[in-house]
Amino acid sequence: MAFENLSEKLQGTFKKLRGKGVLQESDINDAMREVKLALLEADVNFKVVKEFVASVKEKCMGAEVLGSLTPGQQVIKIVNDELVSLMGGTGSKLTYSPSGFTVLLMVGLQGTGKTTTCGKLANYLKKQGKKPMLCACDIYRPAAIDQLEVVGKTVDVPVYTNRNSRVAEDIALEAMAEAQKRGYNVLIVDTAGRLQIDEELMEELVRVKKAVKPHEILLVVDALTGQDAVNAAEGFNDKLGIDGIIMTKMDGDSRGGAALSAKKVTGRPIKFMGMGEKFDALEPFHPDRMASRILGMGDMLSLIEKAQENYDEAKAAKLEKKLRKNEFTLEDFVDQMGEIRNMGGIGKMLEMLPGVGGKISDDEVEKSEKEFKQMEAIIQSMTPAERKDPSILNASRRKRIAAGCGQPVSKINSLIKKYEDAKKLMKQFNNPNFMKKNKKFRGLF
Repeated sequence: MAFENLSEKLQGTFKKLRGKGVLQESDINDAMREVKLALLEADVNFKVVKEFVASVKEKCMGAEVLGSLTPGQQVIKIVNDELVSLMGGTGSKLTYSPSGFTVLLMVGLQGTGKTTTCGKLANYLKKQGKKPMLCACDIYRPAAIDQLEVVGKTVDVPVYTNRNSRVAEDIALEAMAEAQKRGYNVLIVDTAGRLQIDEELMEELVRVKKAVKPHEILLVVDALTGQDAVNAAEGFNDKLGIDGIIMTKMDGDSRGGAALSAKKVTGRPIKFMGMGEKFDALEPFHPDRMASRILGMGDMLSLIEKAQENYDEAKAAKLEKKLRKNEFTLEDFVDQMGEIRNMGGIGKMLEMLPGVGGKISDDEVEKSEKEFKQMEAIIQSMTPAERKDPSILNASRRKRIAAGCGQPVSKINSLIKKYEDAKKLMKQFNNPNFMKKNKKFRGLF
C-alpha cells in the first residue's frame, strides 16, 4: 500500500505526543528527529525533508502549541497542513481546450506503464462524459502499436494508427484531423520512450509538441523507482515543459518518497495515480486526502466517491424493498460482497477508513479476499430454499453444506452470523429517516 511504512512510523511518533499533557521543546525536537528519519527512509528528497522538518518545527514551537490543552493534536494538524502543502495544496485537475477539442500528450521513459496509462486515462475520461480517441506515435518499440490497439479495444476507445509512417508528428496531426472529423473531443497521444532522457527523444517530442500544440503534456513515472522518478520528472520538465505528472504503481510503493518530492522539486503537480492493474484503477491525486491517509485519519471522501461510482439506483431500490419486507437473502448478501469487490476490494476500502490506513498488511487483505471466496462456495452449496431462508439450516443441513463446499461447520456458522449482522446494519442504513439525516452515505450500503 502507498506510504505504508511512512504512515506506520509517523503514527507511532504522534502516538507518543498524544500521551503528553504538556509538550516541552525537547519533545518537539525528538518528534521532529523521528519525522525526519521516517521521511528519509521513505526515500523523500533530502532537501525536501530538510525544508519540511524546519517549517514544521518552527510552527510547532509557537506558544499556542506548547501551551495548548491538546498539544499533540496541534502538532499533528501542523504536520498534516505541511504535508498537504508539500504535495501541492489542492488537487490539480485536467484542463480542457476552450475550442472544445483537447490534445493530451503522454510522455515518459520506457517501462513506466505509459501505454497502459493511456488506456486508463481514456477510460476515466469516458466516465467524465468525454469522447476520447487514442493515437499510436511510438514508432520504435516492437509491438507498441499492437499493445495500444489491445488497450483501446479493452476500454472501448478507438485507436488511430499509421504503420507506414516513420514520422511521429505526422501521425499525430493525422490523428487530430481524424478525431475531429469523427466527433471525438479528446485525443490522447502515446509517444515513444527511452531507457533514459536523451537528445533524440527530446527532439522528437518537441516536434510532436510543436505540431499538435497539446493542451496538456502529462509525464508518466513509476513510483517504485523513487527519486529516479523525480529526477526524470525534473529532466522532462526542463527540456519539454510538462503540465502534470501521472504516478503509476502507487499501490505497490510502500515508501512514497516520489509522490512527496515531485511537486516540490519540479513545480509540477501530480494529477493522477495508478492504484492497480485494472483499467479503472486510475485515481485523481488529492494532496489533502493523501495526507489524511498517511496520518491514519482515513479518506472518507474517496470512499464515498467510489461507492457513488458503483451506485445503481434500481438495485438499491430493490434491496431497500427487500429489507423492508424482511426478504434479504444470502444471495443478496453475496451480491453486496460483490459490490465491495467492484469498489476495489476490501483492502482498498480499509485503506480509506480512519485509524486503519497503512495498518492493513497484504496478508490480511489476502485473508479477507479468501474469506469472500469461501462464503461464495458455502452459499453455492446450499439449496435455493436455504439461501432464501437460512433459519431452516439445522445441524444436519449445515453438515451437508460443509461436506459440499469442503469447509468446516464452524465456517457455515460464522457466515450465518455475519449475514444476520449485515442484515441488521443494512436495515438501519436503508431506513428513510437515517438517509434523510445522512445523505452522503447513500449508495455506500
